Amino acid sequence: MSSESGSGGAPPGAIDLATLSLPQLRALQTRLTSELEHLTSSHQKLRAAQAKFRECVRSISDGVTGSEKQGTKGRDEILVPLTSSLYVKGRLTDREKVLVDVGTGFYVEKTPEKATAFYEDKVKGLDANLQELEKIVQGKSSQLRVTEEVLRQKMLAGEAAQG
Repeated sequence: MSSESGSGGAPPGAIDLATLSLPQLRALQTRLTSELEHLTSSHQKLRAAQAKFRECVRSISDGVTGSEKQGTKGRDEILVPLTSSLYVKGRLTDREKVLVDVGTGFYVEKTPEKATAFYEDKVKGLDANLQELEKIVQGKSSQLRVTEEVLRQKMLAGEAAQG
């Protein structure tokens, strides 16, 4: 025996939006909009973190390991970033070890190859998180569209009843 409660096969705990009042629909719309803004902000922050990790891989590749194409292979002179737009000349003393920021202010000494692998793993992990977050954002966007449509229909029905 099936125990559906007339919700048209909706998942358990689902609310039929048509049964909500206008103030309840507006509150739901506000909450969904707020959640969507928060998720979008989180998505942007994860993308920025991923870009920083990719930049770390590029820095190791170009600055420490060196690139024949860019003429940096075997050169010990590098530009060291002090800020995002201020660099000073520096000299590499050891190409066999780099310091890797593993989080919360802790640094670990690694070989350039292991450091590159570490940062590439971080990029892949963030990519998986971003894909999952994108699915959640799409779901929330869909919920928001449905809520706005029901709200619009109820408002039109209310105007028709008054007129």
